[in-house]
Amino acid sequence: MRIRVITGPTASGKSALALREAERLGGEIVSADSMQLYRGIEIGTAQPSPEERRRVPHHLVGIYDFSVRAEVFTFCDLAGRAIRGIQGRGHVPIVVGGTGFYLKALFGGLDDLPADPVLRRELDDAYDSEAGEAELHRRMAELDPAALGRWKNCRRRLIRALEVRLLAGRSILDLQSGQPRKCRYSGVESTFIMPEPEELRMRISRRCDAMFEAGWLDEARRAIAAGLLTSPTARQALGYALIARYFAGEFDFARLKELIKTATWQFARRQRTFLRRQLDFLPRA
Repeated sequence: MRIRVITGPTASGKSALALREAERLGGEIVSADSMQLYRGIEIGTAQPSPEERRRVPHHLVGIYDFSVRAEVFTFCDLAGRAIRGIQGRGHVPIVVGGTGFYLKALFGGLDDLPADPVLRRELDDAYDSEAGEAELHRRMAELDPAALGRWKNCRRRLIRALEVRLLAGRSILDLQSGQPRKCRYSGVESTFIMPEPEELRMRISRRCDAMFEAGWLDEARRAIAAGLLTSPTARQALGYALIARYFAGEFDFARLKELIKTATWQFARRQRTFLRRQLDFLPRA
């Protein structure tokens, strides 16, 4: 049965295209955005509006409180169930999002790598915080500098890489399958939206301005007070830590906007690279 996949970097126009496709095909949308899973950060994570959700059913949007740790395994299970349910209703699943690691795992499968829940909890307790991140980098520089170079900006991926290194005695990069990845689902048609860099920069800037006009600062104040920045995974939502620093008086509003736009552009560049290199096994529409 048919499955549409729409992906691209942040602010590229994925959601608008997904809505049009859902209405054209009689589809339902499955979010593949790791931060859209959480309630209370709707503006900052560009979640679909209530009106958009009335137009088309959406899945995996706003389903968790900040206290919930959402991993790729959780996403694959939830997304797989959503896809089966949509197909069972005779509709077309439209999977849309820019979290490339989630899309790679959902459609290409998770790598068969060693895992130990007890060790993982120990590593999370030791390193999954701003205070522990420096020591995590130091340890990875000794044990697996290649993985550190690959994921220095992603604490969760580094912790997983350390777990594999300790269990297997080898780098996760060496253990990941060298065989070409194949799509696990039939009928997949994917669209990659990749605006030119300058266009994407402008789109990011306009969206950032619109998010502040929509009340992002008030949303961030409530989310931070509710524990967003100390949560297991929701704290990774882009921009909120910078807004907290603005609230603390570290810089003015103009500088805040400049910093968020720069951080978002850097994030989008990493997305572009990952999507192009890691999702090449997805059949194009």
